Amino acid sequence: MNLSPYRKTPGKRNIVENPFAMNASLRACLSAVLSLACVLSLGIDLPATVTAASAIPADKSKKPKVDPVLKGLPVSELTADEAVLHALNRLAYGPRPGDVERVKQMGLAKWIDQQLNPNSIDDRALQARLENYPTLAMSTTRLMEDYPQPKQAAKEAAKVQAQTAQQTRADAAAEIVAKDAQATATTPFYTPQNFASPAPSTKANAGTAAGNAASATPSPATATPTAAQTKSNPAAPSPMKEDPALTADSSNVATRGAGGKRDVLGGSDPNAVPKAIADDSKRPQRVIEELAMAKVTRAIYSERQLQQVLDDFWFNHFNVFAGKGEDRYYLTSYERDVIQPHTLGKFKDLVTATAQSPAMLFYLDNFLSADPRAAARQAAQRAARQQYGYGRPFPPPQNPQAQKKKQERGLNENYGRELMELHTLGVDGGYTQKDVTEVARCFTGWSIEKPRENPSFKFDEKLHDPDPKIVLGKKIHAGGMKDGEQVIDLLAHHPSTAKFISTELARRFVSDTPPHALVQRMAQTFLSEDGDIRAVMHTMIYSPEFWSRETYRAKIKTPYELVISAVRTLGTDVDTPMPLVQWVNRIGEPLYQCQPPTGYSDKAEAWVNTGALLNRLNFSLTLAGNKIRGSRSDVTSLLGMDAGSEPKVALTRAVDVFLGGAAAPTTVETLEKQLDSPQVIQAKLDDPTKQTDLGVVTGLVLGAPEFQRR
Repeated sequence: MNLSPYRKTPGKRNIVENPFAMNASLRACLSAVLSLACVLSLGIDLPATVTAASAIPADKSKKPKVDPVLKGLPVSELTADEAVLHALNRLAYGPRPGDVERVKQMGLAKWIDQQLNPNSIDDRALQARLENYPTLAMSTTRLMEDYPQPKQAAKEAAKVQAQTAQQTRADAAAEIVAKDAQATATTPFYTPQNFASPAPSTKANAGTAAGNAASATPSPATATPTAAQTKSNPAAPSPMKEDPALTADSSNVATRGAGGKRDVLGGSDPNAVPKAIADDSKRPQRVIEELAMAKVTRAIYSERQLQQVLDDFWFNHFNVFAGKGEDRYYLTSYERDVIQPHTLGKFKDLVTATAQSPAMLFYLDNFLSADPRAAARQAAQRAARQQYGYGRPFPPPQNPQAQKKKQERGLNENYGRELMELHTLGVDGGYTQKDVTEVARCFTGWSIEKPRENPSFKFDEKLHDPDPKIVLGKKIHAGGMKDGEQVIDLLAHHPSTAKFISTELARRFVSDTPPHALVQRMAQTFLSEDGDIRAVMHTMIYSPEFWSRETYRAKIKTPYELVISAVRTLGTDVDTPMPLVQWVNRIGEPLYQCQPPTGYSDKAEAWVNTGALLNRLNFSLTLAGNKIRGSRSDVTSLLGMDAGSEPKVALTRAVDVFLGGAAAPTTVETLEKQLDSPQVIQAKLDDPTKQTDLGVVTGLVLGAPEFQRR
């Protein structure tokens, strides 16, 4: 095992000691105590923590004075500080040091309006950080060329070496001819030896390389189809698709849909760097790793916070699993060109973009969907042309059985079902199985041009079902590609879609059980504003329900939200986000690895369990203690130099700074019991001088139930 990530090296601040090498039993004890408190206080039916401000009954006879910070907002139950913190926790990934005061000076309504119009916010500092990830700007074709599958790369290497060997033989022949010619001619004769060459070849190194490539080639009995083998047959299973390691992990309800091959984005030790995803790796895994690191970087450093939250929301809504075949190459374009430009646009445009995306077409197999009668229809057309003298006769197929199997390509209902159930109407949207079949017929022919070479959307008229269809009682017979476009228009403007999308947004931003009246108003805006997502968000944010006491800290953070919010609240300087990505995976939400089209759950019960909370506490202690490679936090500057002299002072400051002073008595009591432990007090039993470890105290506070809420 490589132990270099755990050794301190002079001059390299990002290489740290192993965080699990010391005090393992004490850490487990602390984790067990606080995880029990988390489980008890994060019960689904329990109300949020009651603060002192909410305990004072309001005098309804007097009209409360509006704080200038809250001008223009329907806030009546929260203080100015609470409202700002609430907005930063819901519309952003939590506050950074100084954010609350900065928003208060600006005015909360102005900050919200800026977030609803992200193009008005200067985000050039983030773009400078994203330049570290070159794959983000690459086309899908370029990604396939630069990050090939290992077997495909070995095959290409063997081909190159064979060409090199052939050229070497030609060079040897030319040298012999040159010697003969030099005896009788005075004109200079250039050979590979006397002509400048950047990479001279020899038979020896060509043979060695060819042998190495040959040894890497699997036997015919065990080989899986490579990209080159499946190029002519898009229906052939990809090398990843049949990997048994991609089966779902059913041990945790939150990760039941996550691909089981977790080490694609990191192994058991978040500080370790697998070779497949290292900075100099040219493996396909590196493509997804850069996508995940860029996602974490945006969430931490972007000033356009609401856009980042909505990017995550819409990707999860239109989920695509990175572990399915070529989708690991398609996802970069999918997020960059499909999701991000439409986060606050028209919903119909977003649906259309996803429907035509190679990532979605491949993920739900719609690129294989065809009218079952298409092959027979094409055969009849060929026969008719031959009968009337058009064209030349076609020779019979060499392999009739293979030809028949190729022609058995038929209707695939995957996309038609998910389009209605998950993307638009919702499971209770009023459609039937007959509607699913009819929608699938409308989308026959929506395919991918050269899926493993230069993938792009293609409509294949020959595979389309030309007959009329009936969807939700409406006749669809626009013809060709317009059949699918007509279905999208019908679904995007349907009342059930307005209700479903409004419910999903309210569940993400308001509560697990959003108020019915709020959802109704959002749905009305959706219908009246032609599915304008920005307008729907404005209706939700400027509603009293969004700012109610019941809503305040009522949502449980997902593992991704926890990691990002902890980094932001500490003001952590992140040089290498890869370990943070691996911590998100470890806590239970592997990025881009959710296998079913439902995406990850946004409800508390999916994330509240003892095992997950233990990992959350371990992460908090590791982050605050500067034990995560590539991340550096300065807890002392946040709590004050004098906080380390007394454990209770340090705890009180940490609760004020990181929890806004709102911690339940049971939480404070649980934390105080840990203040006398040797891990908190850095001193031996007989040492009179004691210093509080502010990293441990901060980690305990970030692992508390209150910080798990947003």
